[in-house]
Amino acid sequence: MYSEWRSLHLMLQNEQGHTSVLHSYPESVGRDVANAVVRPLGQALNTPSAAGNESILKSDKEVKWTMEVICYGLTLPLDGETVKYCVDVYTDWIMALVSPKDSIPQPVIKEPNLYVQIILKHLQNLFAPRQDQGPNQIRLCMQVLRSVQKLARESSIMARETWEVLLLFLLQINDTLLAAPTVPGGIAESLADKLIGVLFEVWFLACTRCFPTPPYWKTAKEMVANWRHHPAVVEQWSKVICALTSRLVRFTYGPSFPPFKVPDEDASLIPAEMDNECVTQTWFRFLHMLSNPVDLSNPAIISSTPKFQEQFLNVSGMTQELNQYPCLKQLPQIFFRAMRGISCLVDAFLGVAVFKNKGCERLPIYGISRPRSDSAPPTPVNRLSMPQSTATNTTPPHSRRHRAVTVNKTTMKTSVATTKVQHQPSSTSPLSSPNQTTSEPRPLPAPTRPKVNSILNLFGSWLFDAALVHCKLHNGVNRDSSMTALATQAGVEFRRKGSQMSTDNMVSNPMFDANEFPENYEAGRAEACGTLCRIFCSKKTGEEILSAYLSRFYMVLLQGLQISDFVCHPVLASIILNSPPLFCCDLKGINVVVPYFISALETVLPDRELSKFKTYVNPTELRRSSIHILLSLLPLPHHFGSVKSEVLLEGKFSNDESTSCDKSVTFLSLKLRLVNVLIGALQTETDPNNTQMILGAMLNIVQDSAFLEATGNRAETGDGENDLKSHSRTNSGISTASGGSAEPTTPDSERPAQALLRDYALHTDTAAGLLMRSIHLVTQRLNSQWRQDMSISLAALELLSGLAKVKVEIDSADRKRAISSVCTYIVYQCSRPAPLHSRDLHSMIVAAFQCLCVWLTEHPNMLNEKDCLKEVLEIVELGISGSKSKNHEQQEVRYKGDKEPNPASMRVKDAAEATLTCIMQLLGAFPPPSGPASPCSLVNEATLIKCSHLPTLNKSSFRYFVLDNSVILAMLEQPLNTEQNNRCPSITVLIRGMSGRHAWAMQLCHLPRSARANQKLFLPESRPQPKNNVGIRYSVKHRPFPEEVDKIPFVKADLSIPDLHEIVNDELEVKHEKLKHAMSKQIAYETSLEQLKEEEWQRKSYPDPITECKPPPPVKDFQTARLLLSHFGFLSLEALKEPANSRLPPHLIALDSSIPGFFDDVGYLDLLPCRPFDTVFIFYMKAGQKTSQEILKNVESSSNIQPHFLEFLLSLGWPVSVRKHPGWSGHISTSWSINSCSDHEGQEQDELVLAEDTSGSIFNGEKKVLYYADALTEIAFVVPTPVESLSDSIESTVSDLDGDSNMDLLPGILKQPSLTLELFPNNTDNLSSSQRLSPTSRAKKLPPGRTIPPMGPETKVTVVWIEQYDDLENFPLSDLLSETSTGIETAANSNASIRTTIPEKEVPVIFIHPLRTGLFRVKVQGAAGKFNMVIPLVDGMVVSRRALGFLVRQTVINICRRKRLESDSYNPPHVRRKQKITDIINKYRNKQLEPEFYTSLFHEAGLKNCSP
Repeated sequence: MYSEWRSLHLMLQNEQGHTSVLHSYPESVGRDVANAVVRPLGQALNTPSAAGNESILKSDKEVKWTMEVICYGLTLPLDGETVKYCVDVYTDWIMALVSPKDSIPQPVIKEPNLYVQIILKHLQNLFAPRQDQGPNQIRLCMQVLRSVQKLARESSIMARETWEVLLLFLLQINDTLLAAPTVPGGIAESLADKLIGVLFEVWFLACTRCFPTPPYWKTAKEMVANWRHHPAVVEQWSKVICALTSRLVRFTYGPSFPPFKVPDEDASLIPAEMDNECVTQTWFRFLHMLSNPVDLSNPAIISSTPKFQEQFLNVSGMTQELNQYPCLKQLPQIFFRAMRGISCLVDAFLGVAVFKNKGCERLPIYGISRPRSDSAPPTPVNRLSMPQSTATNTTPPHSRRHRAVTVNKTTMKTSVATTKVQHQPSSTSPLSSPNQTTSEPRPLPAPTRPKVNSILNLFGSWLFDAALVHCKLHNGVNRDSSMTALATQAGVEFRRKGSQMSTDNMVSNPMFDANEFPENYEAGRAEACGTLCRIFCSKKTGEEILSAYLSRFYMVLLQGLQISDFVCHPVLASIILNSPPLFCCDLKGINVVVPYFISALETVLPDRELSKFKTYVNPTELRRSSIHILLSLLPLPHHFGSVKSEVLLEGKFSNDESTSCDKSVTFLSLKLRLVNVLIGALQTETDPNNTQMILGAMLNIVQDSAFLEATGNRAETGDGENDLKSHSRTNSGISTASGGSAEPTTPDSERPAQALLRDYALHTDTAAGLLMRSIHLVTQRLNSQWRQDMSISLAALELLSGLAKVKVEIDSADRKRAISSVCTYIVYQCSRPAPLHSRDLHSMIVAAFQCLCVWLTEHPNMLNEKDCLKEVLEIVELGISGSKSKNHEQQEVRYKGDKEPNPASMRVKDAAEATLTCIMQLLGAFPPPSGPASPCSLVNEATLIKCSHLPTLNKSSFRYFVLDNSVILAMLEQPLNTEQNNRCPSITVLIRGMSGRHAWAMQLCHLPRSARANQKLFLPESRPQPKNNVGIRYSVKHRPFPEEVDKIPFVKADLSIPDLHEIVNDELEVKHEKLKHAMSKQIAYETSLEQLKEEEWQRKSYPDPITECKPPPPVKDFQTARLLLSHFGFLSLEALKEPANSRLPPHLIALDSSIPGFFDDVGYLDLLPCRPFDTVFIFYMKAGQKTSQEILKNVESSSNIQPHFLEFLLSLGWPVSVRKHPGWSGHISTSWSINSCSDHEGQEQDELVLAEDTSGSIFNGEKKVLYYADALTEIAFVVPTPVESLSDSIESTVSDLDGDSNMDLLPGILKQPSLTLELFPNNTDNLSSSQRLSPTSRAKKLPPGRTIPPMGPETKVTVVWIEQYDDLENFPLSDLLSETSTGIETAANSNASIRTTIPEKEVPVIFIHPLRTGLFRVKVQGAAGKFNMVIPLVDGMVVSRRALGFLVRQTVINICRRKRLESDSYNPPHVRRKQKITDIINKYRNKQLEPEFYTSLFHEAGLKNCSP
């Protein structure tokens, strides 16, 4: 920079301005003269009474003569008052340039610049080192420095020449004291900080008022290079360059760039009047003021200065040992501090630098591998006693545009810094991830940050050299060829004294040469490595980085991550801490280092203690960063498959020393190692946040494996035994990294990953094996280590729920294990002591019941096993009643009637009831024939009336009863079709219970089903047909007596009665004839009648239908409601009586449907959903967009979006038509509709929609949405579109909604046009149109009068597809929240729902960024509170195309479940329905006497009941 300019160094050496004429006289003469001359001047200044008197020196001659004496007096010993008087006089006189006083001689006042220049040259004598007079000299030097500081600050008449002399004076005194090797306790050590501070401050003032010429800059740079062995030099340089950078960033990148704040005392060093151009010039020159900071890692360079060379020769001419100079022992700490300063500058340009106060120490946390800069070792603290904060800062990135980036000053002591304490954790972690502690997340780089190439052009050469300090490259040449024997000897000496990092892990490796790896410089090297990682991780989407930089960076990673020869723990920790997003940045060729990162993770994650890292870094943070890296590596084996990962370094991996296996390793072969690391991490992790991240990763890998196998793309990884040998060989080559062979055999002496490999190698190569291992691990730990921790328990239960949905066949015993473990978990939590019962504990129990429901609905055949069914029902009983009927302690069974209900809480009871409902009503019955959109019947009264073709049928034809105060029966006795008229008695019943609405058509049957199928009418049993043929008829004359009577002879007595003719006379003859004639006439008449009867009989059929006995005809008209209730036993006298000592109504009551408002309330009940419903709003954000309208317009055309976005949409759910969709549609006005349009209309609509451009806008909720439902939840996925594209269809959409059958159920409300959904209807006119109706809700205006039931907390999630990852800073979430209306926010009739504005930072948002590799990077924000981290998607995860839709959907389900768990006002659906049923009973109960009730059953429905 200054190669064409001359240095002033020689001029300063030859300068004689600090010599006096008295130096030519004997020493005693000069001392006596100085004492005599200076004393009256000094006493006059120090006497208060004489303070205002004029100076005794009047002429220019007198002043110059006196100054010659004072110049000599400044060289005298400090045992008297002379030197003090000299300093007092000069510090008083130089104020002539600030504010002239009477005590200053007039010649000095008249020509202050001339005299001040001479005074400054004279004052150099004061700073000459003196023996054993340190304290006095330090005090006087400080007095001079303060005066000079005041002079530079306050003088307004100082000439350029004076400025130049002042700068040369400061350079000269600094060089005098600081150039030589430091003497412990000497004046240089005490004054170094003040000297450098004054020099830099005055230099800045000079830059502002009189910018120094290049020779002065060159001289300063050369001299500062000679002082770098002082810690204060680098400390002050770091401070001022940070202050300059703060100013530079402010005007270079504008107000939107995150400000880089420094402490006020540091910022005050930069004059406020310094203009931007001056700041720029000064910043660049000061950046290089320290020369190459990497030189600080080489004692040979630092000790090659002239002052060092002078002292290398002692009196006898023998060379002195370099390691005897303590100043060189501080080089590792100074080197580290310089690297930390550069790291701070890099963070400032990236917009991520954050400094925090930490007690009195004010330790910075903006860097990475940074041992403490204090001299004393940290106080050992028991890590278990340290508070571990798990709270998370939830400030969304887009709210961080003006985020303050603050820096605080750090104190720096000059004694040797201790960077490691043997086996003792420090109270404050010296290594920390950048900008991140346990309470603050890692900030994102600023969107307007410079490019990676620009930052590397500034700092790259320093950082790359520092990152490879003392590294042995693969060609055997040491990176730092200038290392001398002196430096090596110093390094050995440092390690011998134990003042630096431990070498216990090097002793056991015979291949390690301690001379080649002086680990005392590891801290600075680690800082440089971490800074490089942060730079490359800040790459923008689509940004190109020079291949030279990439290759050097990968070389740094290979060196820092190698664990085969020597594990450099600080460097390894630093790289891991700063590389979480490294594999998410689309760096070209980054996969070349995947095997090395896996080896590093095998060193960190399965190690429970991390004893080798505890001293450098917070183990929790190290593990968290390692898990982040693992999350980004897990999809790679499946994604790249058989692609070979080659590292072009001697044709093999650096950690593979075997010559028998030179072939490249495929990505798929790395899967086993990654899975082993994941399992090992789960077994050793104790931090809740870290554990939840691992659980999310576990579901990711299991589901991805299942999808891969389902598509038939599972590639063979080769012979399992060979794989095992290969991995074992690879691991054995690095096994000495985590434990030395010199140590006794402990769990740490064998690599944990290797042990896990042997256990799981045969089980984790398939999706079924992964699923099995995951279930075993999670269930075992759920009921041991995790059951006390709410956050881990919730995540583990979510993982089990996700594993239940993985479509992989595993043994039923493993499924049973999962169900049993959840039951055991519930038993444990319910049995905890009463003082421990809290809302959080009950939330854990509720979540466990929900998990149990998922397993049962996904695997209903599990309840076919008797012991599993018994266990599940026992848990349900425990939840509802608070105890089991049979415990292990007591053998006798306690029946339900004998127990007093004492559930853990009502929430637990509700969850148990929901589980029982799930078991009884959903298992084996979902999805129903009507589809998964509704688990209820799509039939209500209006539908039955419409389907029956009876003109007399109306709503009053239904009879309404309530059973057990929980089920409403709507009975329709009229048959629905003519075919039923001749059939058995039938009835249609609408059952409205807690679980929903169900329609049953019942028929009374007396015959088997087969017999009924073959006959239409009822017929009696058949019998043989009778015959009319009775045989031959004979004509027989009937006699009154037998023939034998005629043969008996007569006696006299027989003859005593005379014959008729003997006694007849004429009169009797006449009568006799008359009687005879009558008899003959009668005989003829009877004969004719007999013949007529005979003829009639012949004409008749036989048998006679009139006389024959026949069964009575079947009844055709039935009172089926009465029959049904009676057959079920509900019409008993006890059922109608009020229960004693209870407020509950009887078991059976009738409802009066004629009361106004009855059907309104029934319709309201039907609108209450019977399962939770959630809404997801999906946005597409193109690169560079910032406004909401731009984002909404993207989905209007498929040319604006990526094809993968449409594929992602269709992986979330299936398209449904809003008009005929019976489930949740994303808005309350169009949801749960029943038969709102005919099938023909629906087909026409589908054809119209499909004819449009399928870009995603069709799923805006106007005509179609994406929908997903299972037995337990339903989700609507809506893609909002701009207002303009929807405005034309507003009216038509509203008119279409009039056909909703639910509208017909609300006639009372429909007659009230003034009813509004707004809580404050009078104020809606004052709102803007965008505030009154969001674009999404404009297409779904709520029809007048439709009531909104209380739905509890609104559960909606935003998913954003971003083409450019940095744009998430600019995502206008607050503007787009108006597009996410579901209608629930404005429930006017809900007591539980109040219009509330969800804080922006609490809105859950899932950002999805497609990578060039075909994978997807995920960022999750908006997690707040105790229920913060939801799995499976966690921040920083990378997922495949196959698993993206499933994981997003599962995350949405879990987010919404967590919200419902957290809400105090939420009631489960069955509870809300139960409450509404109770309300209907109380309002519409038909309070009849028992006789009246029975009488009403014998009357037709709808008729006025009469009293008996």
